[in-house]
Amino acid sequence: MKRILLCAFVGAAGLTLSACKQPFNDLPEFVRGDIQHTRYDGVTDDLLTAGLGASGLASTPAPAFVDPLNPEPAELRRLAIYNNYRALVDTVPGGGFGTFFGPQVGVGGEGLIPGDEYIAFMSVPGTEVPVTVMAQVPDSFDPEQPCMVTAPSSGSRGIYGAIGTAGEWGLKTGCAVVYTDKGTGTGAHNLATNTAQRIDGTLTDAAGPVQFRADLSEEERASFNADWPDRFAWKHAHSKANPEADWGRHVLQSIEFGFYVLNEKFGKELGNGATLRTIHPKNTVVIASSVSNGGGSSVRAAELDTEGLIDGVAVSEPNVNPEVDRSFTIRQGSGPVITEHSRSLLDYTTALAVYQGCANLAPAVRDTAPLNAVFNSPVVGENICNSLANKGLVTGATRDDRATDALRILNEEIGIQPEQNLLAPVHFGLAVAQSISMTYANAYGRAGVEDRVCELSLAATGAAGAVTQLAPAAEAALFATSNGIPPTGGVSIVFDNADGQPTNLAASASPSSNQPDYGLDALLCLRSLALGRNVATGAPLEGAQDELATAIAGGISQVRATGDLQGKPTVFVTGRADAILPINHTSRPYVGLNQRMEGKKSNLRYYEILNAHHLDVLNGFPGIADRYVPLHHYYFQALDLVWARLTDKQPLPPSQVVRTVPRGTIATPLTEANLPAIAPEPAEGDRIVFVDDQLRIPE
Repeated sequence: MKRILLCAFVGAAGLTLSACKQPFNDLPEFVRGDIQHTRYDGVTDDLLTAGLGASGLASTPAPAFVDPLNPEPAELRRLAIYNNYRALVDTVPGGGFGTFFGPQVGVGGEGLIPGDEYIAFMSVPGTEVPVTVMAQVPDSFDPEQPCMVTAPSSGSRGIYGAIGTAGEWGLKTGCAVVYTDKGTGTGAHNLATNTAQRIDGTLTDAAGPVQFRADLSEEERASFNADWPDRFAWKHAHSKANPEADWGRHVLQSIEFGFYVLNEKFGKELGNGATLRTIHPKNTVVIASSVSNGGGSSVRAAELDTEGLIDGVAVSEPNVNPEVDRSFTIRQGSGPVITEHSRSLLDYTTALAVYQGCANLAPAVRDTAPLNAVFNSPVVGENICNSLANKGLVTGATRDDRATDALRILNEEIGIQPEQNLLAPVHFGLAVAQSISMTYANAYGRAGVEDRVCELSLAATGAAGAVTQLAPAAEAALFATSNGIPPTGGVSIVFDNADGQPTNLAASASPSSNQPDYGLDALLCLRSLALGRNVATGAPLEGAQDELATAIAGGISQVRATGDLQGKPTVFVTGRADAILPINHTSRPYVGLNQRMEGKKSNLRYYEILNAHHLDVLNGFPGIADRYVPLHHYYFQALDLVWARLTDKQPLPPSQVVRTVPRGTIATPLTEANLPAIAPEPAEGDRIVFVDDQLRIPE
């Protein structure tokens, strides 16, 4: 009835009937609660840098709070943007920041961008766990030539997780940028105090909308606290929602939210509080984008897009779990033919968690892998090797033999490319595989914090590894300092069954070894759940473990990508040395699966960048800067190429290997000679092709 009356109003106003037939700008049903709107002037504060500017983002120390125990929302936002930007982008002089990328590049000055920011909670059918959504509209946005870029967070980061990647490119291009934390984010629930974070990051122990609280009654929480004091529940791990299953839907909803915001701002007002929806998918260029988990989310959104919301896709190192199709193989140069591709994230990550600590000591990587000695204890590494040998999981009489066998298992059995070996040790030292294994096992199995999967929990720990209370100032800052997958922000992974007492996993001695071995028993438990069998004995799992493994397998099946991009122009850029998302299980098999699904109709292009990896921020360290170039530079090229394809009908260059040139030392600034462009017509020896059921990639 309301719409009929409005149409009568439109007719009385002398507008055309066709205008009346256009949909009205209705608030999407998935939005929960109020939309918070903030205006940023581009002088004292802004959309991209929170008023810090390019120089502020690159400088240290980090911005501080006036009152560390009670930070203001604007202070939390500023620190969140600072930390999220620097977590993904190398801001060290000479690494490309300020030359090839950065807020100031292409716009001048400090790169401050004025505009409006809108943020809200939303949900998807089947769960009430809050998902954060945000739209940023720069003042340079042109409603006559509208464009939009998606920026789902990388990793499990919060709402500003993609600010320095898709956010920077989209805002500087004059597009609206729509963000979502994908149901992961920085939601931390202190079970001892019942404290959680509001949408703006401030803490509350009161009822009302918060980013996450564990699904426990007061009695259940009290009982848990009595047994396991000072623990935290974390949104990604403990929401019982398997958020990754809905990452594509989260991105599509963020686009719908973006259109709502744009029409509230620019749509034609009809009176009676109604607005005509004048900015819509048919007249707006929409690029689904982001990196890592965010990139995978945008890929899934493109696969699910039945309403034509997305025009093109540009992603970097996407976390995709392709459906397993062994009818095609992968081969790099004259290397081995890879048939066992498309392992799940939990499969290859638990393998890295179990074996990498020992493989760090293999002669092939021990003394050459950057920062290996800084981040990893050789004593713990040897204990891991011994524990693995005692369980029959590696062979060899000496430490070197056992470490070499662990490395062989990762390369030959798991399919980790040798190019990834040199960076794997630093990732192990940073607990990347260990933290992903713990978080995703919980998420895929829809486990709660009370389940303590594999006897693991989350808490602050002291110098000796024992559980302690998180400092109040650290908890007050979690929104801005944590990344959604502990260890982070002062919260660690705790092995509750460690020899002696619950202990920080990294310092734990397993009961089966009585030696500090990084809690190998817990890591083996996670791997057993991933494989559905006891990895040490080969025996089937029983009881609750079998039920959980079955649930985890079901959760993994829900996140598998189909490979059908519906013909959308799409660019993947991935670093060959990616040691977090191994290319033989992510980008490469996705390209092959896409060829199976779309064949000649495919518009996917894949650019594999040599001497590039997953975390550009590590390029700011000597030893890593010498060997690697910023993949971020090629991600921006991917966006430029897709933009040119959609706006000027420029063809996408063929799939290819891009042969970069390392700078040799951190003291030597990168130049264009180090970063050759993606070639419009690559040499035959650089082309990536799909021939005779095989994805062939040049050396």
